[in-house]
Amino acid sequence: MRRILDYLARRATLLLLVLALLAVTLIGVVGMSASVVVAEAVQGSGSAINVAGSLRRLTHRVGALVVAESLGGSIGRPDIDQAVRQLEASLIHPSLLDVLERAESAVPAAIYRGVVANWHDQLKPRLLDLGGRPGAERASAAEYEAMLADIDAFVEQLNTFVAVLEFDAEARIKRLRQILAIALGLTLALVLAALVLHHRRIFRPLAALRSTAGRIAAGDFAARSEHAGRDELGQLGEAFNAMADELATAYADLERRVEQKTADLTRSNRALELLFHVISRLYHAPASTESYTETLREIEETLGVEGSFACVQGKHGGPAAVLASTLGQCSERDENDLACMECAGRNARWAYRRQGGRDVLMAPLRDADRIYGMLKLALPPGRRLEDWQRDLVEAISRHMGVALGISQQTERERLIALQEERSVIARELHDSLAQSLSYMKIQASLLAPVMADPARRAEAEEILGEIREGINSAYRQLRELLSSFRLKMEGDFARLLANTAEEFSNRSGLPIAVDMRLGGAHLSPNQEIHVLHIIREALSNATRHAGARAITVRLRAQDEGPVELSVEDDGRGIDAAALAQPHHYGVTIMGERARGLGGELEIVPKPGRGTRVTVRFPQDAGPARAMAALPVVLS
Repeated sequence: MRRILDYLARRATLLLLVLALLAVTLIGVVGMSASVVVAEAVQGSGSAINVAGSLRRLTHRVGALVVAESLGGSIGRPDIDQAVRQLEASLIHPSLLDVLERAESAVPAAIYRGVVANWHDQLKPRLLDLGGRPGAERASAAEYEAMLADIDAFVEQLNTFVAVLEFDAEARIKRLRQILAIALGLTLALVLAALVLHHRRIFRPLAALRSTAGRIAAGDFAARSEHAGRDELGQLGEAFNAMADELATAYADLERRVEQKTADLTRSNRALELLFHVISRLYHAPASTESYTETLREIEETLGVEGSFACVQGKHGGPAAVLASTLGQCSERDENDLACMECAGRNARWAYRRQGGRDVLMAPLRDADRIYGMLKLALPPGRRLEDWQRDLVEAISRHMGVALGISQQTERERLIALQEERSVIARELHDSLAQSLSYMKIQASLLAPVMADPARRAEAEEILGEIREGINSAYRQLRELLSSFRLKMEGDFARLLANTAEEFSNRSGLPIAVDMRLGGAHLSPNQEIHVLHIIREALSNATRHAGARAITVRLRAQDEGPVELSVEDDGRGIDAAALAQPHHYGVTIMGERARGLGGELEIVPKPGRGTRVTVRFPQDAGPARAMAALPVVLS
């Protein structure tokens, strides 16, 4: 029973609507059924009234026939009998009998029985008696007057009967009207009640739900439906409120996530901005103390640490060198002069340590190959960096380590380039000036015995002339070497190349064209020096020995491809066999410089058409590409 009541309570609105529809339907059915019953009851009343009314006419006709028969003429007893039969047939007509059977009261039937009795007992015998006498026994006038009085009385009785039938029919029609009016009233009342119920139980709750939904759509997640209960719309209101609670929770969670993501993006932006500044600063000045000082200052501002310190391993096993610091000297350097490299070596990764009453985060400055030093960040007691801050410190320390590695590598490359340049200078002095001086020394030793013999004066003068020529050659070679050694690498490489071409053009009076198309290729300073010396040596040989009318210098490169240098003239050309002979010191030095660039020297002689000197060597990766290839570790 409780389940049934609970089910009815949960379906109350639907049940009320169903009951209202059933009630309206029932009223309609009852009204229509009553109308059918009344209509059937009224059916035939008009015919019965007509038949009852015709009885009066037939009665007068029978009386008229009886009077006419007494006067003589064509009217006879058969005519009277036929008229009597017609009257009696109408008196028992089926429609009249049906109406009397459906009559609700006994009045019509009683009057009908009185009419029938009066007809059979009084009027019919009198009419038949007066109409059946022979001529000698004709009735008197008084008898005819009495017959007419009976006929009038019978007709009056028929009039009463007709009036009762008409009243009964009208009563039935009036009852039909009442039934229809009641059915219509009940229908209107039920419809009105259903509308009121619909407005109260359905429209108003739905309007409230729509208003609440509009408020929630506008962002008011505190809006709730006031309609709640066990019926359908009450359950809908409760479900709507539950949904609103979930939406409010989800929206609050979403706002929290948005705030968190905004904070994360802001934090990431700050970290990326710091990384960009660090990389840019270290790229432009990897060995500058100011670069590391600015880097530590930005780290302190971004992470909110109390101080920072960066040191590098000393050269040749010496003491650690402080790059930048806001904490003073290294607190771990004791009487044994502990090196910074040893401090960092114990921590291949970051670590927290306790130093001087404060917590310190230590991170090594390292690249993929080795550790160069250490970065320390002073933290408030008990504080630890968050994961993203620690990752940022690792990324910065890695970039600082790479910058230190690049700086040391650049310094080593400069030393190697200096050593190579000194070796080239030594070889040039040995192969040019030293050979000339050795030759003049030998000539001087030959000149001494010749000078002692006056007869050999001509031979002495010849030897003296060779010595003079050797001195002039040595002096010329010395001037060329001094010009090369005094070459200043000031300005960009294109300007230096143009100046070199202009110098040799002014010296020789030959037009020298320069075609330089390096595109995005990068030449290191060491490569620029070697290339410029090769060009000078090739131009020197072309202007002195080729007998050319024009010289062209081309320097071209493709992306990621080798660099190609060519110096071409249109002179007499060099003999290939002569290239294989010794004492071609300039060609030897150009070959050594080409090999120093990682390339090869190629000389293509074209007798009668000139000579082309070509050097192909790979591009230098350069510090820009090295820095671009560094990994950025940041979560």
